[in-house]
Amino acid sequence: MRRQSETLLLVPLLPIFLVGMFPMFLIALLGFFGLALFGVLVVCVGLASSNEAHDSFNHDVIVHGYARGSERAARASDMHIATRLGLRLEVVGAAMVITAAIGLCYAG
Repeated sequence: MRRQSETLLLVPLLPIFLVGMFPMFLIALLGFFGLALFGVLVVCVGLASSNEAHDSFNHDVIVHGYARGSERAARASDMHIATRLGLRLEVVGAAMVITAAIGLCYAG
């Protein structure tokens, strides 16, 4: 059996890359406003990550009921790890927005 090249797997993704390339260039060309826009997007990703972690934990509790203590502790630990990651993303996004606001005030 002949092995196919991995390059053929990337060909269907090329249009997605080409379409997504222009908004990323636009964000870079906007300067401080682009930084603020990117910061808002990072905050949104952090909020979505936290909500998804809580949703997954609640789904496990509702569907599977209360499990043994060790399994419940493991699920809660996974939820806390994902929530902390979401909080870090929110802080980084807020710092980007604040940096962009300071940059707009002093550079403008």
